[in-house]
Amino acid sequence: MSNPVTLTEIRAAQDLLAEITRTTPLSWSRPLSEHAGGPVWFKCENLQRAGSFKIRGAYVRIHNLPEHERARGVVAASAGNHAQGVALAATLHEIPSTVFMPAGAPLPKVAATESYGAQVRFAGTTVDEALVAAREYAEQTGAAFIHPFDHPDVIAGQGTVALEILEQCPDVNTVLVGLGGGGLLSGMATAFKALRPQTRVIGVQAAAASSWEPSLAAGEPVAIGGMSTMADGIAVGRPGDLTFEVVCECGVEVRTVSEEAISRALLLLLERNKLVVEPAGAVGVAALLESIEKLKPPIVAVLSGGNVDPLLLLRLIRHGLSAAGRFLSLRLRVLDRPGALARLLAEIAAADANVVDVEHGRVAPNLAIGEVEVGLTVETRGASHAAAVLKRLHDAKYRIESSQ
Repeated sequence: MSNPVTLTEIRAAQDLLAEITRTTPLSWSRPLSEHAGGPVWFKCENLQRAGSFKIRGAYVRIHNLPEHERARGVVAASAGNHAQGVALAATLHEIPSTVFMPAGAPLPKVAATESYGAQVRFAGTTVDEALVAAREYAEQTGAAFIHPFDHPDVIAGQGTVALEILEQCPDVNTVLVGLGGGGLLSGMATAFKALRPQTRVIGVQAAAASSWEPSLAAGEPVAIGGMSTMADGIAVGRPGDLTFEVVCECGVEVRTVSEEAISRALLLLLERNKLVVEPAGAVGVAALLESIEKLKPPIVAVLSGGNVDPLLLLRLIRHGLSAAGRFLSLRLRVLDRPGALARLLAEIAAADANVVDVEHGRVAPNLAIGEVEVGLTVETRGASHAAAVLKRLHDAKYRIESSQ
């Protein structure tokens, strides 16, 4: 199968989007540039209209619908970002939109989708199940189905991200792109293959929701079972037929990253670059953190979206601090005597660490009479400081049941 999307379609999409989308900036990362030995940039699609790159493909797809199809409205399925892109694009075209979202979709994404003018319905617990419901609705009502990734117009729209990167960083050697269904990766890989084939394009998935590795091994798209990742925006159980063909034709490399690496990436983006990014939007940076020495600069990691639930962000920050060694969780056993807890806390203080939380209990498995179990969350300056805290407690003869 030959690629149905060419540079011509991507350039046409760029012209169409000129007055609709923003040319998002590149943000330089000093700490990662120092580690990489050359420039590392973030392509800030988290600052795009509707909070992600999805408006690009959605607008192109809806614009290219025949007038009689557009008049019947559109329907889509999404965990959030495509939903917002379709809702905004439909409203800009002054047509109705219906979006099916999986149960448990982040509430801010649901509210934002409704605010852009869409009617939201819930179906299933995954994007794949919501897609089935959206297709059924399209057949019943005649509404045009706007696929989140597996359509040439969508791929062409997403490919405009690559054209902007080439204008902003013409000598880019490595590009890291978050990978769910493959629309963004397909479009960008097509553009780079045509304009700068020496650029290494890498698709990045969350290891806990990786449908591309088994599909590539099988030579065709295959569906995976349950997925459990904080990166809900790329938790797609099966690659698209079209996007799979394009990715294979372009020879794109695919890799996975851990939840811990995603957490550390989110923390780095927030703390060092002052950028709010959702987990799915940070997987490219997570891949940088895991293997930056193997990537040739200049490097660009695409921050594909910034639509994150504030409550989830609080949990992610805490998780990221733990993954970076900035939070140390301990469970210890101490004698149940007056002053024992105070002495333990004094040791922590002497190690120049700050106690964030204390749990004190007398009921625990295998707890001896005269003992209590103490759970501590300790703030440290990093992994080496955390190790020093643990060593001090060991030297003081404290019995540490667990630490992380």
